[in-house]
Amino acid sequence: MNLAVVSFFFIGMILIGAMSFRRIRGTESFFVADRRGSPLLITGSLVATIVGGSSTIGMAGLGFEKGLVGAWWLLVGVVGLMILAFSMAKRVRRYAFYTLPELLGDQYGSGVKLVASVIISIAWLGIIAGQMVAAGKILDVLIPGHLDLMILLSAVVFIIYTILGGQYSILRTDTVQSAILLLGIFICLPLSIGKAGGLESLRFNLGASYFSFPTNTHGDWTYVVTLMLMVGSTYVVGPDIYSRLFCARNEGVAKNSTTITALIMIPLAFSITLIGMSAKAIAPGISPEGAFPTVVMDVLPMGINALVIAGLLSAVMSSADTCLLTTSTIISADIIKPCLRGGMRDEHLLFISRAIIVLIGLVSLEIALKLKGVIKALLLGYTIYSSGLVLPVICGFYGKWLRLHPSGAMAAVIGGGGVALFGKWMDYSHFGLMGMGLSGILLFGVSWTVRFLGRGHSR
Repeated sequence: MNLAVVSFFFIGMILIGAMSFRRIRGTESFFVADRRGSPLLITGSLVATIVGGSSTIGMAGLGFEKGLVGAWWLLVGVVGLMILAFSMAKRVRRYAFYTLPELLGDQYGSGVKLVASVIISIAWLGIIAGQMVAAGKILDVLIPGHLDLMILLSAVVFIIYTILGGQYSILRTDTVQSAILLLGIFICLPLSIGKAGGLESLRFNLGASYFSFPTNTHGDWTYVVTLMLMVGSTYVVGPDIYSRLFCARNEGVAKNSTTITALIMIPLAFSITLIGMSAKAIAPGISPEGAFPTVVMDVLPMGINALVIAGLLSAVMSSADTCLLTTSTIISADIIKPCLRGGMRDEHLLFISRAIIVLIGLVSLEIALKLKGVIKALLLGYTIYSSGLVLPVICGFYGKWLRLHPSGAMAAVIGGGGVALFGKWMDYSHFGLMGMGLSGILLFGVSWTVRFLGRGHSR
């Protein structure tokens, strides 16, 4: 029964991709769905994209390990989305670009655009890999002992429907997946708490520290601030989120959908964390990232648990498909196309984009099979990206007033992202914060130095 429900879900996602294939008339359709996204589709896609493997498998695991402070993984995103909604969402949509690097190119020039494209592409491989691992761990609950095969199976499905329908396919599959996900979480929450004996019993078994918020002995203010900077900032400036805003019908849809998404995320953050905490009481010997799937299989009746498993898969795959298409668009439109002097015809760019989706999927799959940790893979991508890109993009909106220069932006992207990548490679902690700090110093220091020297030279 469970396998049948999940198989039906996989087939349904591929069919939506196949139906969306007919709507693809060029790159405008494939990359941004002809910019016709309604409030429902944009909100549904944002929710599904954000509440992915990190916010289900990963965050339930944080609840299992740290208690209520694990909710900060998603709550920092609420803060980031609110900042985006009320300060930049309309402006981002007004640009009507395909990708975030195009925005950087408009702010600082083609050189910064190219370097940013490379940094984002590298970083997002880790994000996609994290979603693949999460999907595999969900399916591994149904068929234990075959994690690698489950990672491969889930990867193949979302690669296929992304290739077929592009952004049209993703907006529609994401909206369906959001509905399944929300239903699954809110079915699972009361049943898992009840299985653990209720909130009072849960508090007694886990200890008061697990219910302490906003900090506790498992997560102090350093932990919260680090998440705010490394993860929360990606909601203010995120290529996957901006790709949704570029698809919106108008500026109002972009702002309103972002705001509604942020409000939906607040109860979701605490609900998922509480499910992970319930798993700690129900099955303390399991791995943290197996918390959510284990609760689903132990608490829910046959058939209903398969529906919730489908909801979890929805969350993971909706994030993975968005990141996959976003990265493909960046590589094809922002890296390959500008390198060709004679340009590229629209149909050729579309073909190359689809081929790159396959290539990115394979590389991310290799990373996923090696790391096999959701939060570890996601933090790899988030740290590299946040350290190099966030400050240049945000400050770029006020570039003239801040007297920024393309040389400063280039130094910030390379220096910040490079330090973070080195730190992650060497397994050093806090290098992400160091990278972001260095990015800010280089952005302003190099910009002001170049402008000062240029002014002196002109005299």
